[in-house]
Amino acid sequence: MMRSGSLAKRMIRYRRMIDHLLTEGGFADIVLAGGEVVNVITREIYRADVAIKEEYILLVGDCRALIGPSTNVIDVSGTYVAPGFIDSHMHFESAMLSISEFSRLSIASGTTTLIADPHEIANVVGIAGVNAMLDEAATLPNRVLFTVPCLTPDVPGFETAGAEISSRNLDALLGHPLVQGIGEMQGFSNVRPVFARMPGIIDDLLASVHQAKALGKTVEGNAPDLFGADLAAHILACGGSTSCHETTAKAECIEKLRAGVTVFMREGSTQKNMAACITAVTEEGLDSRNLVLVSDDMVADDLLRLGHMNELIRRTIAQGVDPVEAIQMATINAARHFGLSDVGVLAPGKPADLVVISDLRAMRVAAVVMGGVPVAKDGDLLIRIPRYVYPESVKTTVKRRPVKPDDLRLACRGDGATVRGITVIADQNLTDEFTARCSAAGGWFVPAVDQDVLPIVVAERHGRDGRIAKSFVKGLGLQQGALALSVGHDTHNIVACGASYEDMAVAINRVIAMQGGIAMIADGKVVGDLRLPIAGLMTDELTAEEVAERLQSLDRKARDEMGCTLHAPFMHLSFLTLVTSPRRKITDRGLIDTENLQFIDTVCD
Repeated sequence: MMRSGSLAKRMIRYRRMIDHLLTEGGFADIVLAGGEVVNVITREIYRADVAIKEEYILLVGDCRALIGPSTNVIDVSGTYVAPGFIDSHMHFESAMLSISEFSRLSIASGTTTLIADPHEIANVVGIAGVNAMLDEAATLPNRVLFTVPCLTPDVPGFETAGAEISSRNLDALLGHPLVQGIGEMQGFSNVRPVFARMPGIIDDLLASVHQAKALGKTVEGNAPDLFGADLAAHILACGGSTSCHETTAKAECIEKLRAGVTVFMREGSTQKNMAACITAVTEEGLDSRNLVLVSDDMVADDLLRLGHMNELIRRTIAQGVDPVEAIQMATINAARHFGLSDVGVLAPGKPADLVVISDLRAMRVAAVVMGGVPVAKDGDLLIRIPRYVYPESVKTTVKRRPVKPDDLRLACRGDGATVRGITVIADQNLTDEFTARCSAAGGWFVPAVDQDVLPIVVAERHGRDGRIAKSFVKGLGLQQGALALSVGHDTHNIVACGASYEDMAVAINRVIAMQGGIAMIADGKVVGDLRLPIAGLMTDELTAEEVAERLQSLDRKARDEMGCTLHAPFMHLSFLTLVTSPRRKITDRGLIDTENLQFIDTVCD
């Protein structure tokens, strides 16, 4: 499907469109007739037709004179016509799907523009991984743009990545036409510790920001729980204007909006922050122009059952927001933030990316037109999405030897001691700390299943030093067995936890043997797994339906057979290694107090 093309070609097309508008016998290719247009520019709904010529909108209004013998007139009476939806911050890796497979589901639910941050694959295989994603995106009919990482790993010295990106090699990415700018600036999320201990990171980030700004690119932020001078410093490091998708409370949202930050209200599969953020509008009456809906991380099952941005808009409406205002948060607000003049509105000369909605409050999508072509009807895709095969260079990324149970145990003097570890907080990236008395036998700590205190380890898998960090986690509720996966944000070493060191070793070794993926073990046997050959993060071997079915089975077994009390345990487990998020995390280097950016001992006494 042809997209916008060069400016010169567009001007030629515009000239032809003028002829069609002003010359008798100039007809549209498609007319959507009799619908209620959702005008996100003026925040109103009114009856109007939409005429399309080639891939552009010709006219929004009375289009009867543009209907000719060959015009495809589509009666949309009783429905609403809105701009195609935009997801402004998301990770394909979190869905474990290729871009092609994600797009197949996303387009059918009305999302016509995706702005992805590929820093997950970048942490594993660097620029080569990002380039593979760019190559895949170039084959697709929807608009897929990227905000690329400018620093991997985000916290040097505290985690081990498979590849490094910095201001010294960022120019290899910034010049690509599908690169919108720099992605979430996690390297300066921990503002004061980085300033005090690693000031060179700030200099490098500013050098990257200068490169991006010189090319007219945008820079996205990552400012969880930052206020006052800390927030101001983060904004300055991003070049003076930015976004944040880690906002979790009303007061935090208000301060960021007042500082000019675009608040990306995250509403994904496990991190759900929109309801808290939107109270800045519904309770405090703030202007919503700088509020944008994003998914960040969505699993295949949610995409299949619920939809994509249409579901996020529906939830926002359910919080008491006017439907048109909610749609603005996934269309024009996003476009304005990124300076994308071509998307997010229905107006003459804009690409004909639009959504027909049969039920405004339920946000039920009846049809999707993209680039002037009807591409979906009632949830069914009408076009073929090409399949992209990833190069082998991004499929052999697990480079460590197998482990033994004793490699995972934590030594203890005596019959026990007080330990500290990570407390999982449901539906959040944030974590807390706990302390508990843990017994030992034979010089090793043993899992305290009755206290829900389980061993957790992170094993370096990029072929660097093979180290393994060990601590404890509370909140998963496993009663037996073990879980392991090669998805551990952001450097994606192998993270595992369980009620048995023997099962944990089998789980890790299964992940190694699969060259990445998820493994669930009980009594030394594989009870479920999912191979993720693309950087140990995604698959191009399975459909979204197959991935969803496999993950549902794993989640069900974790709950019913292993006693796990947390839904989506694998996604929660994957965020326990995210050093840029408060409060306690673990990487291959050790247990970390992320607020003060320092290693801490698991054993307290």
